[in-house]
Amino acid sequence: MTAVYSSICAAGRHATTIMDSVRWAFRCGSWTPSPTEWLFAARCVQREEKERIGQFVFAKDAKLAMAGRLLIRKLISERMGLPWDQIRLERTAKGKPVLANPPSSSETLRWSFNVSHQGEFAVLAAEQGRLVGVDVTKTTMPGSSTVSEFFRIMTRQFTDHEWMSIKASGPVWTQLDMFHRHWALKESFIKAIGTGLGFNLQRVEFHISPVQMEQGALLDEHHHVAVAVGRASSSTGDGDRPAFPSDSPSTFTLLSFSDLVSGAAPLSEEDSSYWRAFGKSRKHRPARAPYPNESRIQPGKSGIVPYLGWPMTLNPVSHLTAHCKCGYFLCRLDEVHSYRVMCTLA
Repeated sequence: MTAVYSSICAAGRHATTIMDSVRWAFRCGSWTPSPTEWLFAARCVQREEKERIGQFVFAKDAKLAMAGRLLIRKLISERMGLPWDQIRLERTAKGKPVLANPPSSSETLRWSFNVSHQGEFAVLAAEQGRLVGVDVTKTTMPGSSTVSEFFRIMTRQFTDHEWMSIKASGPVWTQLDMFHRHWALKESFIKAIGTGLGFNLQRVEFHISPVQMEQGALLDEHHHVAVAVGRASSSTGDGDRPAFPSDSPSTFTLLSFSDLVSGAAPLSEEDSSYWRAFGKSRKHRPARAPYPNESRIQPGKSGIVPYLGWPMTLNPVSHLTAHCKCGYFLCRLDEVHSYRVMCTLA
């Protein structure tokens, strides 16, 4: 069975305040951290988070990851009332950040949050009493592949109706824009319901009108953002029912770095070597190389992605995509289950 939804997801550039909801965005692309800023940010995250961020090959990825962690800690400190230096984050088996030591207040236990980062932005969406998922994606050309070949590779990710909407939307760039809009919607949905890679994306279908594309859903002209929100919690557990695209709040608050670390408290001593390591990271990815070395990994096997140097295991799942920690994903090419690495952060 396919569930069908109209697209009315929240997006925007400026701030609105809704008591039980948070929508924050930080533009990492325009953030060129000074040594003071980077070292202070590193002091304000947990040791294991700092170490993980320090492993990124590209400065862009390190900034996105740092911003994502600071957004989560800011939310917990400001909205849940937990002092910054008492926040302890862990990851679930599926890699989702969770608060390991939630406050005892039943009211604060009701918060759900989710982060996403791609392109120039890191974003956070949070809801009190409702499940939430958020995804941001940047419209880009598919690099060394033609658009038609890229669409062929991604065929199984959308329903026939969605492909019809994508391909009938206009010129090639408009089709790519509509493709990324649908992708953001589906990603936000599966992040909200928490099923991860095992969810068949053809089980949910979105109907997007041109008016909705023009009126919202963009952080800027190239970045789509989508938020899926579950029903309000009740004694019957409705908050765990499937999530739906949300039309409230209508905008994201764009934060400055000062906003991001307002109220932050250092958790460790300053480590000047961390700045030197960041300074040695590559500032830019190689121009348009979304299919690095045509790395092939068989399902259920471990392998090294040469372009990144990251080891990873690919699981045979119906969704046919798998994420590594640099934000890349693998997509099935053919019926014999070989996979190609594709860059989603270029």
